[in-house]
Amino acid sequence: MSRTRPSGLGTPSRGSAANRRRKRARFLVELPLLVWMMLVWGALWQDFSAGNLVFGFLLSLGVVSVFRLPPVELSGRFNVWQAFLFALHFLKDVVAASFQVFGLALFRGQKVRSAVVGITLRCREDLMMTTLGHVLTLIPGSFVVEVDRTSGTLYLHVIDVDTPEEAERFRAGVLDTEARLIKVMGTPEALEALRREEAPA
Repeated sequence: MSRTRPSGLGTPSRGSAANRRRKRARFLVELPLLVWMMLVWGALWQDFSAGNLVFGFLLSLGVVSVFRLPPVELSGRFNVWQAFLFALHFLKDVVAASFQVFGLALFRGQKVRSAVVGITLRCREDLMMTTLGHVLTLIPGSFVVEVDRTSGTLYLHVIDVDTPEEAERFRAGVLDTEARLIKVMGTPEALEALRREEAPA
């Protein structure tokens, strides 16, 4: 009496191979996000040791796997020189803001007034808004309290803001940071729109 082998037993099915390819492609698409989340983890803990970065990467991978985040759409461009300039500006902003916060805590204390400032951004892509939000939060004196994806608006809690003029100055600074970020990794369309905006009349 002969026995027939059940269909698909002992040989990998086409469906499982396709699923593996899809998972591999999804991982490659999400890899830049995972690396960025790992670096943000290191920055938040101020610890860029290999062990902490590996833990941050595994934690990011767990978050992406459990919560099934939507795929991150990349712009397809990255300017290394502009990234270097952006890093220099970021370090300058961090140092300047650190001294400002230290001075406020030392000389004004509880007399310092704060405000929530809304900034409507040029770009509404998730990656750009997330990156900008993390950059602004890492600079002492402000942090993101809400994001309106529909209108592309960031709401930040900012210290030492007493007048509409000071709020407008902060808003202009955020838009300047966004412009530098667009030059680093914005879409070609966003970069072209920024160039038209900055072109002399």
